[in-house]
Amino acid sequence: MGIPAPLADFSRGARALAQTFSRAFPRPEILLPPAAGLDLSDASLKWIVLREGSSGKEVRAFGREDLPAGAVVNGVIENIPALAEVLRALKETMGVECIHAALPEESAYVFSMHVPNLTSREQVRSLIEFELQDRVPIGPSDAIYDYDVITERDGDGEIGVTVFPREHAERYASVFEAAGLTLLSLEVEASSIARAVSSRDEREPITLVVDFGELRTGLAVLKRGIPIFTSTIAVGGGSIDRALAKLGLAPEAALKFKNEEGLLAREGKDSALLEVALGTASALADEVVRHFHYWDTRRNERGDKLTPLGQVFLLGGSGNLKGLADYLASRVQVEAVRPTVWRHVCSFDEYIPPIERRVSLGYVTAIGLALRGS
Repeated sequence: MGIPAPLADFSRGARALAQTFSRAFPRPEILLPPAAGLDLSDASLKWIVLREGSSGKEVRAFGREDLPAGAVVNGVIENIPALAEVLRALKETMGVECIHAALPEESAYVFSMHVPNLTSREQVRSLIEFELQDRVPIGPSDAIYDYDVITERDGDGEIGVTVFPREHAERYASVFEAAGLTLLSLEVEASSIARAVSSRDEREPITLVVDFGELRTGLAVLKRGIPIFTSTIAVGGGSIDRALAKLGLAPEAALKFKNEEGLLAREGKDSALLEVALGTASALADEVVRHFHYWDTRRNERGDKLTPLGQVFLLGGSGNLKGLADYLASRVQVEAVRPTVWRHVCSFDEYIPPIERRVSLGYVTAIGLALRGS
């Protein structure tokens, strides 16, 4: 036997939120209730429900709802009653009462560490708690944490650890309970994204996920589909929209410009528009480059240099900016692609999801969450 799989309590409201949070007790698949994957951000929430179809998984329902200003700020729920009201109405629309939800990276601490094989679950927990003292600015009693096994070989294993402030997680559990929703699991956003787009193959390069959202961008390093580092930067695609609006572009025209011209717009009459898009893209690329350099200088707890980043996955609702993937690739000198978010849901030869490809990039977290229960 190698490293034991982590065991988490089945979360149902704040009272049941226990030391670890990413998994529910395993149950026979036939007993699993239908559940939505729910991605909650500062500005909106996205959700999706999957079902088994004739040739694999299919989309049963999906949607997006704007949130009241101030309900969620920097990933922290600040107004439980306002958010619960939105969720109560959403429950009828979704047609399910159970959800898998994601916690934002803003308050998460994610790292990897090595543990000996044949270590008991209790010993792994003790090793993690010892590491928390040096890696996380919150004590074990104020934190909830979980781990995933990345590799096991030669008597040694590597695990990815996710730590989150207990107070913040309890607010998430409380708001779902107030809305009458049954919370089946909580996990960090990067884990949900990885479940949707990573092959988890040992040959997959170390990957930097760039989740380019409206208000901010989440960065995550994946090793075999397990997050081992996360960060959040204050660069979002919404700044492009606001600047284009000041130049007189209607929302529909702005969307068309971003999707069809973007960074490839010609000089001349589109110079002002190109300058707007390039300004945000440059700010994003600067941060990506900075994180690449940071990663190249890092060493693990043994002093070994970490494997370099080998590719970039560009995702998020603002990730459709024309030319952005190639621009990022030119800045960091590795391949940057927009991965297929449906790779673990269906084959396009058998089924075409009802979400247009560009739009689907913004649903990647919800899709990864929905895959937990399907």
